[in-house]
Amino acid sequence: MKTAALITHSHPPAATEAVAIAVVVAREAGWRLIATEAELEKHGKAAEGVEVAAEADAPDICLVLGGDGSILHALRRYAHTGVPVFGVNFGTVGFLAAVDRGEAAVGIRRALEGEIETIELPGLEVAVGDRTEIGLNDVTLSRRPQERVAELSYRIAGEEVGHVRCDGLVAATPAGSTGYNLANQGPILAWGVKGYVVSYISPHSLTARALVVAPGDVLHVGNAPDREPVEVAVDGVQFAELASGEALEIRFVESVGRLAQLPGRSFYQRIREKFGHLAV
Repeated sequence: MKTAALITHSHPPAATEAVAIAVVVAREAGWRLIATEAELEKHGKAAEGVEVAAEADAPDICLVLGGDGSILHALRRYAHTGVPVFGVNFGTVGFLAAVDRGEAAVGIRRALEGEIETIELPGLEVAVGDRTEIGLNDVTLSRRPQERVAELSYRIAGEEVGHVRCDGLVAATPAGSTGYNLANQGPILAWGVKGYVVSYISPHSLTARALVVAPGDVLHVGNAPDREPVEVAVDGVQFAELASGEALEIRFVESVGRLAQLPGRSFYQRIREKFGHLAV
């Protein structure tokens, strides 16, 4: 019997009805549905029929009922395992989701019937001291509230490219280029592009520009001496602090996660649906 793992939105009421739908669809399709105890507690009776996931469980697919944050959590959870992640949007934008909430039943049924295409998503591995983490969306450095403007420099492939006073810096994958990087007026990278983008947050400069970086080129970001520590987040989750005078390293990593989509939906169609026409 095939197994589907269930991950849901951090705000349970939004997805509880869809959990009940997933239970019915999985039963009809002859699939076993599993989730952590914490997930089951969130949804009460709606989750009856969902088994508690054992540590040895290796699902055939992961169903996410949530927004982009929940989908990113699932992609990190199943990084390098080959498990496809299929999202039903219960968030605000849902750029990574395969279907919206009104299509939950149809979308889940098609996913369990194997009517999906998968996209190999790259990631960014960040190393701060002896700690490492990998993100599917972005790595963000930002100054703390109420503290001075940060002073950051960055080197690519050993060459210094920028040294700017700013509120922070974002390194984003193609999937993450439509997030914080887009808010910084950085370029959108289509899914499938080999490389990543670096953009400043509120630079105090008329010349600081975003830069698309080749996949094999390593990024080093330094925090200037005598400045306050800056916070480092991976996919929006606090990871570490970069102290005064220290530097971190970011590397592009191919094929970290597998995002499942329904056939016939292109990246450019998704851009138009979620953000509107790029020009009118």
